[in-house]
Amino acid sequence: MFKPMKTSLMAIIVGAVILSTSIVLWLTQEEHEELFLSSIKGHFSSLARNLRSELQPFMETRPMNFAEMEEELSSLVAYEAIEYASIYDDDYNELVFFQGARYDSQKTFPLLEASKPWELGSTQIDGHMVTFERIGPQNFPIGYLVLVNDITQPIVRSKRSLLWQSLPLIIVALVSILLVSFLLINRLLRPLYTLSKFTQEVSESKDYALRYEASHHNEFGKLGDNINSLMDTIEVELTINHEQNQTLIEQQQTMTRLANFDSLTGLPNRQFVMDNLRLELARARRADEDLVLMFFDLDGFKGINDSLGHETGDLILIEVASRVTTLLREGDLVARLGGDEFIILPDRDTSDASVRNMANRVISAFSEPFQLRGLSLTVGVSIGIARATDAGYELSQLMSNADLAMYRSKANGRGTYTIFTLDMVDSHKRKLSIANSIDQSIKHDEFIVYYQPKVDKHGLIIAFEALIRWQHPEFGMIMPSEFIPIAERGGKITSITKWMIEQVAKEMPTIQSLLKRRFRVSVNLSGHDLRHSGLFDMIHDIFDRHMVNPEYIEFEVTESAYLENFALSNKFFRRVGNMGCAISLDDFGTGYSSLSYLTQISIDTLKIDRQFIRELETSERSRLVTGTIIDLAKRLSLTICAEGIENHNQWDYLLEHGCDHVQGYLFSEPVPLDSLPFLPTRFHRRALKSE
Repeated sequence: MFKPMKTSLMAIIVGAVILSTSIVLWLTQEEHEELFLSSIKGHFSSLARNLRSELQPFMETRPMNFAEMEEELSSLVAYEAIEYASIYDDDYNELVFFQGARYDSQKTFPLLEASKPWELGSTQIDGHMVTFERIGPQNFPIGYLVLVNDITQPIVRSKRSLLWQSLPLIIVALVSILLVSFLLINRLLRPLYTLSKFTQEVSESKDYALRYEASHHNEFGKLGDNINSLMDTIEVELTINHEQNQTLIEQQQTMTRLANFDSLTGLPNRQFVMDNLRLELARARRADEDLVLMFFDLDGFKGINDSLGHETGDLILIEVASRVTTLLREGDLVARLGGDEFIILPDRDTSDASVRNMANRVISAFSEPFQLRGLSLTVGVSIGIARATDAGYELSQLMSNADLAMYRSKANGRGTYTIFTLDMVDSHKRKLSIANSIDQSIKHDEFIVYYQPKVDKHGLIIAFEALIRWQHPEFGMIMPSEFIPIAERGGKITSITKWMIEQVAKEMPTIQSLLKRRFRVSVNLSGHDLRHSGLFDMIHDIFDRHMVNPEYIEFEVTESAYLENFALSNKFFRRVGNMGCAISLDDFGTGYSSLSYLTQISIDTLKIDRQFIRELETSERSRLVTGTIIDLAKRLSLTICAEGIENHNQWDYLLEHGCDHVQGYLFSEPVPLDSLPFLPTRFHRRALKSE
């Protein structure tokens, strides 16, 4: 409970005054007692001397006049405090004894002994005032007089009398002091009460703009100034805290939005939709209902992204989100999982007719090309549809089923939709089996290196591209287009690359024995390989162990892989280039930023992508691009190689425009090592034309 400071101070002052008064009163009583004793001592000493003078004549007569002595002592009856009086001879024998009014036979009185005579005069002994006087001359005393007085009761009466006389004055003084103290304390503490009231007002109103008006120039005035300064600081801090709190709220809203929504398209993101899907699946299981998931990605998006840049790709993704959103009904959910992958979660209606209708509307929405930056870009969609009942209401299985159905749509020609059926699991199992058997296949040498020759302008074989094949014990011959993506997703592509380089190194002596002139063998590297920090050391170790001359090796990397890992790629290719290996940039012309990087990258050869070669005879634009690439390579002192040559017209065109090397089925498909001896030593243009 709140206890006022004034009460405490008054209690302290009252206690201090009472204690001080008590001490003063006690000292006064002690001093009074001393004075009283001194007075009694002087009085009885005078009385004893008078009696001594009166008694001396009676003691000098012979025989002594005892009656007169008793008569003299009887005069002591007037003294109330006298307990007894005794007259002794010079040998301390008691002659006369007088018993006073205060004599009490039960009390113990001081005894006079000849062996221990008392000192002359008055002495305080055990609450008695004993007066001892000599009768007669000093040298020849004839006797002694002893007076014993009770001093206890007189002292008590005297003290009590003093107390009662002083008490009214003490009370008046105490009351006056306390009253004055109260007024002074009240006056001194008034600023403190004002401060307390001010702080209480601030506490109740929460108005930190209030200020205390200091009217005193003492410590309380200084305290008021300090409180005002503190209020200024609090007001400033509150303003700052309010601003920071608003910023934190906005940041929290932003973080919540970023955590649950895609920053590019504004659609719900993977985390948000996965959480909602778990809830919806649990609800559907409890209600024994079905749930449909539509999974789709964009057909041709990667090519646009690579050729026109990510900024254009982002604009397409925004437009995709806008188109799909306009198709949905209230309650339907569309989300972006990442990249160009999206999902649609229809609201409750899971009938085949409804699902097929929605899938057709989504596909139709992409029939119109995107008009971006003056370009007309066509992007299709491949949709996979899965049901919760087929997945046992398991989220991961539902996503996997939709993914399988989507890839089946791509395999069926894209721009269509596929509803998941259980037989699609076999295809998925094949992928899993391939992924799980890569390590064992490397260990058991199930992979095979095939070589496709590269031909110069004279028809001579001047290089080979090493291409990998997989002779699987269960699935037969598997092409790299199937198992390489699986290996990349599983993080096992570097193991395959290591096996490939090691196998080429082992087979290099055989190739050298077949081809007596200088040549190179090209080995492909993926973007995953370029991110491997130990790639160079691995290659250097293989070359050392198999005594391979690096000048016989060329490493090929796609344009997109090089640019995606630009810093790492430059560092790696600079090191292998210093070792003597050649570097070839594959699929040139399909990337958006190639030209801006050509002056910075470390390469020896540009390879024209097969898509330009395939359209040489039908597309003027492809011929223009191909010629420009060849001219650019010549100006940069780079070797130019074209792949995908399938007829002599393509070869003629490339030779006429200065292409250095070519490869393709026109000369030879990739063949195993034991088929290399059967390749012609030279390919003749005229002979090919006549075929």
